[in-house]
Amino acid sequence: MFENYYFLLGVVNNLFLITIFLLVKVSETAKAKRVGLAYLFLAIPTIYGLWLAQQLQKPIQYSIFLLIFLAFLLLEGVYEFVLKVPFRKSIKLLTPYLMLYWSMNYGFIVMPWKNSRMQGSVVLGLFVIQLIANLATHIKKSE
Repeated sequence: MFENYYFLLGVVNNLFLITIFLLVKVSETAKAKRVGLAYLFLAIPTIYGLWLAQQLQKPIQYSIFLLIFLAFLLLEGVYEFVLKVPFRKSIKLLTPYLMLYWSMNYGFIVMPWKNSRMQGSVVLGLFVIQLIANLATHIKKSE
């Protein structure tokens, strides 16, 4: 049960990020901001997942990766919606963000893979789509 919960959280995470990146790509910045704000509400099922992992005495790796995801959501919220800083232009601000981003995605791939090859493949496939969407938003158009 818990493993499926964790898998679904990873799927929803990927779908949110893919949506945000694609909205940015098609210059729907206002919509991307609204979806980004909704994305932060994944903190609620993440906190529940932490509680559930403790109650069910799941391997500590689940809690560690959920805490990393929670830290990523917190940093994203602080940078984007509280401080409203252009953190992507500052290596000092960007480095911890990217470390949490990569660690969070790693956790959402490897942990489902331990439970089910199919679940791991689904999350890995979504992550590849997420990377493509992310890269597409960062490629500058030459005029």
